[in-house]
Amino acid sequence: MSAIEGLTFEQAFAELEETVRKLEAGGLELEESLALFERGRALVDYCNVQLDQAELKIRQLAPE
Repeated sequence: MSAIEGLTFEQAFAELEETVRKLEAGGLELEESLALFERGRALVDYCNVQLDQAELKIRQLAPE
């Protein structure tokens, strides 16, 4: 697994979708499921930060 900080939002979101697909498919060992879940949580956090930063930029560029 690569460092999350080096991913674009789109790459992180695509990896998150793939992680969810693998977890939903089942059939994984407990340790692998836990590792995927942890990676997924980290990807969610990363994507949320990226979205928050984009929203802040939009607010700064288009004040109400």
